[in-house]
Amino acid sequence: MGMHMSGKGTPVHVIGAGPGGLATAAALRARGVHAVVLEKSPDVAASWRAHYDRLRLHTTRRRSALPGLPIPRRYGRWVARDDLVRYLEAYAEHHRIELATGVEVDRVERDPERACWTLHANGGRRLSAPAVVVATGYNHTPYTPDWPGADTFTGDLVHASAYRNPGPYAGRDVLVAGVGNTGAEIAVDLAEGGADRVRVAVRTPPHIVRRSTLGWPAQANGVLSRRLPTRLVDGLATPLTRLSVPDLAPYGLPRPERGLATRAREGAIPVQDHGFVRAVRKRRVEPVAAVAGITGDKVELTDGTVLTPDAVIAATGYRHALEPLVGHLGVLGPDGRPLVHGARTHRSAPGLHFTGFTNPLSGMLRELARDAERIARAISRNAD
Repeated sequence: MGMHMSGKGTPVHVIGAGPGGLATAAALRARGVHAVVLEKSPDVAASWRAHYDRLRLHTTRRRSALPGLPIPRRYGRWVARDDLVRYLEAYAEHHRIELATGVEVDRVERDPERACWTLHANGGRRLSAPAVVVATGYNHTPYTPDWPGADTFTGDLVHASAYRNPGPYAGRDVLVAGVGNTGAEIAVDLAEGGADRVRVAVRTPPHIVRRSTLGWPAQANGVLSRRLPTRLVDGLATPLTRLSVPDLAPYGLPRPERGLATRAREGAIPVQDHGFVRAVRKRRVEPVAAVAGITGDKVELTDGTVLTPDAVIAATGYRHALEPLVGHLGVLGPDGRPLVHGARTHRSAPGLHFTGFTNPLSGMLRELARDAERIARAISRNAD
């Protein structure tokens, strides 16, 4: 094809300076391919900087490093948010990654005549690239359900992405809507941090796993289970969970009906227990039914219960928000996720790669690191 990507010619463009974008740029550079990372915010790791204060990685330090630079030992086994940000800054520096900040790409288009891609960016910029890697991230745009009457709520209603610490909620009655990892962790944070009452509204009971059992991290099971059929993993996980996590049904949180791996395939990652089980058993965190609607100061639940919390924190997830960027190219599934991921590209979009849009049991950072190498290999092979 003769795309001349080594040094001269137009560089490969990587969109997003989170761990996935940085790892891919480093892997491309290692193969002698000129790459530029475009980032809309002023610095790397924007979404990590915005996470709540007590966040730690759910994957061990050793299994979370990106290619070519270990995470410093002094950051401990479960790396804290600020340390991960520091590591990503050091990573960009170490690999001398070319970073263009303040560049927001809003649309990617194929230029069939020149067999390349055109990126439309803020300020009317048009950038041209032989290959594009979209690494804008799993947690891109906060999603709050359209609860009937939500606009009439007289209390505070915020998305979990705006939550930092329990300070503002001291002495207040708080309802956390949603019980994924974020909802469970915020609930514990509030209960320990002086909120008067904490309830979690649960639509589907989550699988809860211990972060590690006898020193064996849950993530290691995730890595092992990748190669096994879903039904087998479901079958193995059930007795393990029963042994390591007590039954919370008496406290209003029944065991899930469907298997752990089955739910994970659908994007529901199990909740790692950071004190959630204990808080529920001590009745410091009370599971309740899902939110059905809101009127004034009242929140109505799906079982007919009516609560009057001072604040509602919506731990209801994110949307990938890829439609405006690439929706017109036919590369997204009905769930808004890319149909093909990693090294492979869609028939209708050669040279357009996606990384970081799966949330595997084996751990997202580990997956991003492996994807980066595969994508770099595919791009450099096409460059020859």
